Amino acid sequence: MFLSVTEDLVRRRAEHNNCEIFSLEEISLHQQEIEKLEHLDKWCRDLKILYLQNNLIPKIENVGKLKKLEYLNVALNNIERIENLEGCEELKKLDLTANFIGELSSIESLKCNIHLKELFLMGNPCTEFEGYRQFVVATLHQLKYLDSKEIERSERIKALQNYPEVKWKIREQEQAYLLKRTREKEEAQRSMRGRKDKKQKHVDSKLGFDSDFCSPDSPQEKPNQAEGDGEQETYRTVENDEEDRRFWEEPTPYTPESRLETHRYIEEKRRAKDNIRESKKREKSPWTLATAEGKVLNVNVPKYVKHLDTSLLDVDVQPTYIRVLVKGKPFQLVLPEEVKPDSSSAKRSQTTGHLVVTMPKAKEIILAKQKVSASVKHSDCNTLQKNTRSGQVEKLEVDPSKYSFPDVTKIIQEKERTGQGPIKLQPEKVTEVKKSCVDFENNEDIPPLI
Repeated sequence: MFLSVTEDLVRRRAEHNNCEIFSLEEISLHQQEIEKLEHLDKWCRDLKILYLQNNLIPKIENVGKLKKLEYLNVALNNIERIENLEGCEELKKLDLTANFIGELSSIESLKCNIHLKELFLMGNPCTEFEGYRQFVVATLHQLKYLDSKEIERSERIKALQNYPEVKWKIREQEQAYLLKRTREKEEAQRSMRGRKDKKQKHVDSKLGFDSDFCSPDSPQEKPNQAEGDGEQETYRTVENDEEDRRFWEEPTPYTPESRLETHRYIEEKRRAKDNIRESKKREKSPWTLATAEGKVLNVNVPKYVKHLDTSLLDVDVQPTYIRVLVKGKPFQLVLPEEVKPDSSSAKRSQTTGHLVVTMPKAKEIILAKQKVSASVKHSDCNTLQKNTRSGQVEKLEVDPSKYSFPDVTKIIQEKERTGQGPIKLQPEKVTEVKKSCVDFENNEDIPPLI
């Protein structure tokens, strides 16, 4: 079983292009555990830049129809030869860093890519061959840079002069490398079969160990069931640690097979941990949200959560209680009065993040009348009777005296009567001084009192 390029994967990685793949010009599919390269030449004909580094691709294929492709990055994969790139007419840059290319003569297929200017082969077995750089420089005349180093004109002339001799040496080293790879493949197959047999033996012994604890003939089965489960769990943990230690300490050559085997081992361990985690979740007893009699309980499983996405919240309003699921964990609150679920609403603040649930009550509440003093009540009644008799009705006023205005006519009359102001409007009135006492004498030498 291998992982290939899927349409869903391409659309998810094409977010910058509104998830449209037919007009896609650049896509990054690095670190996606891809083991087979396909479909891109049919779905994305306009691709110019393609990133496929750090995958498990063993062969360059299904990219020959990408006529507009200018940059292809397949570094850190399991590629062993250069092929199937003749159709990439606009290819300018090719990155094959850290692969397993041992057939250096396969670069001759790049002669058709006349626009190729940069080539990266660092980290491949072929770079250890004697005359490696001279052979590449002499074979690909269109190259400007090899392994990030510029190709000088003098270097190309010298490489062309020694080309026949260098080519012969490269062929010899290639043959030796291919024989070595054949032996490595055979050894990898034997090692894989041995690991499968050893794994089967471990599984058989594990089943025998489990049967010892689960045997119905055992007299201590029931009283020591929990103790047996604990010992079994400890045994599994120790066994897994021992298996990991053996796998990582065993010396193995760095080959495409060993790299693929390591990846699958890590993936298998991850899946086993996920299965254990899921089984533990299923084993957990469900939360008690109501009693057997149907009485709803107050429950607070999430405790407190900060910076939680709204999609992880689920609000359920019922007539007598409200339940909020926070990442699947219930927070339940019994309401003191019955509410209307259909008229309720749940909103979250965009600034503080607080969740506000509005629940209108099902029954209206009648408020008691406020007590009013007898004097105020009597005066209000008299005022109302007077207004009714006169045919005038006061509206929107509780106490008319608080909103009364001064009588302008009286102010004017008083002003005319007193004669105040900078100009005297009336002549002074002489008032006769009445004798309030019989012994009063008027002395003209004393000035009068003002």
